[in-house]
Amino acid sequence: MIQRIQTIYLLIALAFGASMFFAPQITFAADTEYILNYTGIKAAAATENTKSIPTIALTILLVLTPMVSLMAIFLFKKRMIQIRLCAANIGLLLGTTALIYYFGTVGLKQLSATHLTYGISTVFPIAGAILNFLALRAIGKDEALVRSMDRIR
Repeated sequence: MIQRIQTIYLLIALAFGASMFFAPQITFAADTEYILNYTGIKAAAATENTKSIPTIALTILLVLTPMVSLMAIFLFKKRMIQIRLCAANIGLLLGTTALIYYFGTVGLKQLSATHLTYGISTVFPIAGAILNFLALRAIGKDEALVRSMDRIR
């Protein structure tokens, strides 16, 4: 149901989650420039002797969060499940933010980088969590309205 406000919130959260695959989250400045994206921490210009740090947990979370938003959109008739999915997605998105920060600090130490720069896409999980919270509230209001109409009958 596209006309519902919670669907708009979830679609925007889905767009934020999907865009995390296309933008680097962190750029490390060392002897070589490294970036953190969904595949891990890798050199911006791939050479043979550069380090690479895999980030499997971050990849799983980045795949899972847009999928949960998409599932919540299509379960519009089951509002209680939708509420649970939104709450779970908020937790996943906050975990994604914490994991990005963790890999930033670990990458800074392991790569002996002089400094790191967080990209604009680092804010996307937080924005997605806020949008999921707004969707959760709107779904709750719909559920309360439906329950109040059942009492009138």
